[in-house]
Amino acid sequence: MPRNLDLTALRSFVAVADSGGVTKAAGYLHLTQSAVSMQLKRLEEALDVQLLERANRSVSVTAEGEQLLSYARRMLALNDEAYTRLTAKEYEGEIVLGVPHDIIYPYVPPILRRFAADFPRVQIKLVSAPTTQLRDMFARGKCDAILTTEEQPGPGGEVLVELPLLWVGAVGGSAWKQRPLPVAFCKNCIFRSGVLKRLDEADFDWEMTVDSDLDNAVEAVVSADLAIHAAIKGVYPRQTAPVVHDGVLPDPGTSQIILYMQPREEEVIHALRDLIRNAYLSEWMPKEAMPLTA
Repeated sequence: MPRNLDLTALRSFVAVADSGGVTKAAGYLHLTQSAVSMQLKRLEEALDVQLLERANRSVSVTAEGEQLLSYARRMLALNDEAYTRLTAKEYEGEIVLGVPHDIIYPYVPPILRRFAADFPRVQIKLVSAPTTQLRDMFARGKCDAILTTEEQPGPGGEVLVELPLLWVGAVGGSAWKQRPLPVAFCKNCIFRSGVLKRLDEADFDWEMTVDSDLDNAVEAVVSADLAIHAAIKGVYPRQTAPVVHDGVLPDPGTSQIILYMQPREEEVIHALRDLIRNAYLSEWMPKEAMPLTA
């Protein structure tokens, strides 16, 4: 006799697997931790298999859980697609989302893909520009939403996550050992002034090796082992890696990923906000570092 899997329980299972914990999953699903735990227990009992390994405060997916995870993702995607197609209003128009190039990966492409599936008649336009330029465009109403990298949020900004900055250089490079320290930042880099201030406060001798408005010029110099620069943890240009300096270099500081949304009471705007929040709040770069270019 056929038996049905509980889609609500499957959704909780996928959320726990993706976030790595019941607490994060509960926040994502707007449920209590006990409710999520109960759904997982019932799912395991219904299938008579152990889906998750629980150790201390973390969880991992078992071999049986990995098998179910693949099915669960497809079932939920099909369920959500059918529900959206049959119930969603047909929105039309254009949404402009601004994102600095160094935080486009890994979450912006899935956000765009999901948004396009939910609102097929809405064109979403991606603008990639430095934070200062995006803030200016947003203030003039040229963007409906922007993500920025800043030390502190401006008026109306919502902090999604705070991440450390790391010194980044060529793979196996030695530029970081040179004195004065060769550093590379483009003129409009939001990190530039703060990082240089920290070097000055540490009385660290440095020299700027790039005079350019383009990020790819900085990446070229750094990957050639002619200089180092600071980048958000987890997102490094191709052929570069964090510098293992054992505390020789000053701490470059931190940066926050901040979301700004225009105050428009439209379902399509709220949906984009929720997609962005869920992507960034779940966990930033849980795996190894992802290069900016393929």
